[in-house]
Amino acid sequence: MSYTIALNFEDGVTRFIGCNDGETVLDAAYRQRVNLPMDCSDGVCGTCKGHCEQGAFDLGDEYLDEALSDEEAAEGQVLTCQMVPSSDCVIQVPVASRLCKTEVGKVEGTLVSVEPLSEDSIELAIDLEDGAELAFLPGQYIHIDVPGTGEHRSYSFSSRPGDSRVTFLIRNVPNGLMSGYLTDRAAPGERLAMTGPMGSFYLREITRPVLMLAGGTGLAPFLSMLEQLAQQQEEGQGSEPPVHLIYGVNKDDHLVKTDVLDAFVERLANFTYSTVVVDEGSQNPRKGYVTHHMDAEVLHDGDVDVYLCGPPPMVDAVLRHFDEHGIEPRSFHYEKFTPNQAPGEAA
Repeated sequence: MSYTIALNFEDGVTRFIGCNDGETVLDAAYRQRVNLPMDCSDGVCGTCKGHCEQGAFDLGDEYLDEALSDEEAAEGQVLTCQMVPSSDCVIQVPVASRLCKTEVGKVEGTLVSVEPLSEDSIELAIDLEDGAELAFLPGQYIHIDVPGTGEHRSYSFSSRPGDSRVTFLIRNVPNGLMSGYLTDRAAPGERLAMTGPMGSFYLREITRPVLMLAGGTGLAPFLSMLEQLAQQQEEGQGSEPPVHLIYGVNKDDHLVKTDVLDAFVERLANFTYSTVVVDEGSQNPRKGYVTHHMDAEVLHDGDVDVYLCGPPPMVDAVLRHFDEHGIEPRSFHYEKFTPNQAPGEAA
């Protein structure tokens, strides 16, 4: 039996490795040419310490308390030289990827389609080279090279991890580098180079209610997360806590993929969503901003995990709203994006 271990480095690079049954994470990483920090490999020095965000494992009792205290272990800290996984795991590695002699992955694919979804959003679909699968955590992003420019733009996956066809929601920006390529020059069959995955904005294990806040094409990572949850539920690994998504846009016709969200309501037990439109002339029953519609029932008195992805003004408004109203979620993960830049640092 083999388990998939996601190593998230502090520079945003994620590297996936396979770990055999009974094998330590450190040994598995070295076997796959990822040099995780290590001095002793015997649980003595603590150099290989990281944080396991999700997954099951055994640390044994052969390490010294000076290397890993009971308090640290209780908080999810691990020694990769002693950690033997018994499930897939996600581990935060507190050094840059280059220091571990690894780098972000590169993959190529074939452009399948460019579909205008609204006046301000486009869906891009790419088939990976030779039907390969691309591992990433739902919510992460990848750099896509813009052909003929020597530059790239960064977009969150809207598709499920492991699919051979990857999709993205891209804002149609007037005179934008990627927008111009997709609307004026792109043609099915063209080759596209990608670099990734990257980012610390991704879905954690669900142990309590979840509130997702999406602004515009910031819906993309949540579609990936929901696909992952639907797959887990179909495999009998579903989670009971409720998941609610609030999806905000500027105009009625900027709402996209609501048919997909409706399908998730049918596929996913305990999933609900609502839409909010800024335009005062909107026909939508909820007008204004997402901060106007975060009712107490979706905040669960702070016993909630909040995920937020949208343009900087929206992210800043939500942060300010939480601060002004004394709202302290159990965990809060967010990502800002601008049309011409990579997603910002997630928190």
